[in-house]
Formats: sequence, C-alpha cells, structure tokens
Amino acid sequence: MTAAPTPSRPSRPSRPIRRARARGPHRLNGPVLGLALALGFGAAGPLALPAAAHEITAGSFEIIHPMIPLPPRGAKTAAGYMAIANEGDTPDTLVGIETAIARRAEVHGTQMDGTVAKMQAVPRLEIPAGETVLLEPGGLHVMLMGLTGPLAEGDMIPATLVFDRAGRVEIEFMVDPADGGGAMDHMSHGN
Repeated sequence: MTAAPTPSRPSRPSRPIRRARARGPHRLNGPVLGLALALGFGAAGPLALPAAAHEITAGSFEIIHPMIPLPPRGAKTAAGYMAIANEGDTPDTLVGIETAIARRAEVHGTQMDGTVAKMQAVPRLEIPAGETVLLEPGGLHVMLMGLTGPLAEGDMIPATLVFDRAGRVEIEFMVDPADGGGAMDHMSHGN
C-alpha cells in the first residue's frame, strides 16, 4: 500500500519587485532591508504575511495586506503599509489616498540624512506594468495625519487609492499589533 500524495499549495506567480529605491530619496539599505525581509517582503514578493492577511483585486491591480500598525493611544499620526502589484501591461500612477480616519493621507518616502530619517511627500507614485511596489517600514509608506478617532487592533479602516488610469480602488487597512508592522516614529509629523 502506498501513501497518498500530499496536496501542494499553488505558488504565486513571480513578478519583479520594485522596492522603495526606485527614485530619489526612497532607498533601502542594510538595517531597513533586513527589517523588510523579516516582515516577509523578500525578492520573490510577500513571503510570510500574517495569518489574517488580506488582498484586494481590482482590474489588473492586487493590493496585498494594507495594514496600519496600532499607534500609541492619543497619537495624531499613523503609518500604513501594503504591496501594490500591477499585473497589467500598462503602467499606472497612484495620485491620491482618501480615508475618513485622517484629515490628510499621503504617500511619503524616507530619506536618511546621516542618522536622521526625514519624511518627504511623494505626490505621484509610479506602479510599473508587471511589477510590485512595496510600501514598507523605512521606505515608501502611507502617512495618515490628523487621525479623526482612535484605532483598535483588528479594526478594518476603509480607504480609497486613486490611480491615474485605474481610477478609484476601495481597500481596507487592517489595524495590526503595534509590534507586527515595524512601525517607525511618526509623531513628528504635523496634523
């Protein structure tokens, strides 16, 4: 008698990963790259997302686990992270983020000035055809400024990504544990 074969999980198709070093000040280096790899973003794409990870598919876009690490009580700012995969043949550009949980939401990049990390708004983020852009700690990220209410672990926060070509894509940020997202200190950002 022979053993039954073990079912295998289908693997995700591989696609190029565009890290936050694409242009200008959005560079990943040693410690930051190590943190990104520890969080499950590697050269082959998201490797080990949290058990409650979620994805949103809209047209040729796949938005992988949009999440906000739980900010400290009373915080006026928070950061959001995700991977945006463009499975299509045409590049697109992320031009806006809307959510009722913050008075302002923008993509920011991190630029190191010696040992000081400085945040800079990125008004237009290109998502090349056939590639994945990572918004992750130490690189590009969503900056939520002027939080309009408290966040709790497990909350699902509605938001809209606005693209030049694809238009409006509805997503939900999952509020993850504070230690699960490698959150940076965003307390210096204004409301």
